[in-house]
Amino acid sequence: MKTTYNLRSIAAQAISQVLDKGQSLSTVLPGLQKNISDKDRGLLQELCFGTLRVLPQLEWCLQQLMAKPLTGKQRTLHYLLMIGLYQLIHTRIPAHAVLAETVEGTVALKRPQLKGLINGVLRQFQRQQEELLSLMVNNDSRHLHPSWLLNRLKKAYPTEWENIVDANNQRPPMWLRVNRMHHTRDEYLHLLSEAQIEAVPHAEYRDALRLVTPCQVNLLPGFAEGWVTIQDASAQGSVDLLDPQNGEMILDLCCAPGGKTTHILEAAPKAHVLAVDVDEQRLKRVHENLQRLKLSAEVKQGDGREPDSWAGDRIFDRILLDAPCSATGVIRRHPDIKWLRRDSDITELAELQCEILEAIWPRLKPGGVMVYATCSILPEENNEQIMAFLKAHPEAVLIETGDLTSPGKQNLPHAEDGDGFYYAKLIKSA
Repeated sequence: MKTTYNLRSIAAQAISQVLDKGQSLSTVLPGLQKNISDKDRGLLQELCFGTLRVLPQLEWCLQQLMAKPLTGKQRTLHYLLMIGLYQLIHTRIPAHAVLAETVEGTVALKRPQLKGLINGVLRQFQRQQEELLSLMVNNDSRHLHPSWLLNRLKKAYPTEWENIVDANNQRPPMWLRVNRMHHTRDEYLHLLSEAQIEAVPHAEYRDALRLVTPCQVNLLPGFAEGWVTIQDASAQGSVDLLDPQNGEMILDLCCAPGGKTTHILEAAPKAHVLAVDVDEQRLKRVHENLQRLKLSAEVKQGDGREPDSWAGDRIFDRILLDAPCSATGVIRRHPDIKWLRRDSDITELAELQCEILEAIWPRLKPGGVMVYATCSILPEENNEQIMAFLKAHPEAVLIETGDLTSPGKQNLPHAEDGDGFYYAKLIKSA
């Protein structure tokens, strides 16, 4: 049955929303996916994420093929061309189908007069593909990262930056979090084996399993019943460090979309968890996750810098501060981060993190535990942040995560491991 929409034109509009309007793909895609078939949703996601993952490669190729880029009202057609190139280079879609569907996208975008141009550029690329891609091997754009981020990575990780960049450019592995309220990890591993799904346990994080080959969630045993959740291994590590206990008052700050909130409750179902986030829209996801797993938490909208407005006079046994950050550790999951972030954002984010830390520390009981976590790999947001905090607060004692010369634990993204993530575990001396 022929569809009434052109998928490539929809993908071009999504890329335009990201690059021209500064929207994240996770915000843009749900609305665009509403009116397309289930079968096409996966392809739309692949076209959008894939194009943004290798954006500099596609841009460079277009610069070689065109005298000048399409701009202004024709800019979306520039992204349509990128999507065409992405399919030819990185997918198994037959070339004739790529050309036909991409050229037809001009009609959906109300620019049918540009059919010839789009067709001509894509056919020219087919003729020169091998030569162009070999030339690019020695070009700076081959790293597929903005120069400001490359410079920061080279400075922070002089011997490891190339491995980090390579990991960022891969598709992410699929990690599961086994709900210990239903099964041990070994029990669930057996259920996966029975379903002929191969998985590998994480060496460090007790609930984490990596699927050797990603699959649809409806194939996972008991997904609908809450037996398992999709969550990166490194994200799971923050709750392992927090070590929540039944009966405690626990704060999960900057909690959306609720993965760590639900993990805390799976580990300590009789704890009282207050889950707070500044973004009211994203709190809907927290409620959805709690509902799917049949868990209960107190959920509030609030700014981490102003605890008086949402915490009253409460103090907490444990606090998980999953601080707002550059998200440079999760680029392989969200390649749009590379093009939405700016170098100047890092200092601003570090200042915000410091303000939240200072505001929330008085809410921790003497003897209480705080885990500071980010999905960043940049020192300014991580060990430098905690080093300054420890210097300003002699009552804050670093435990289990490094020493005072390099406080905290930094995970770097790895093809068969978790995302880039940082943790520091602090205890407030009595």
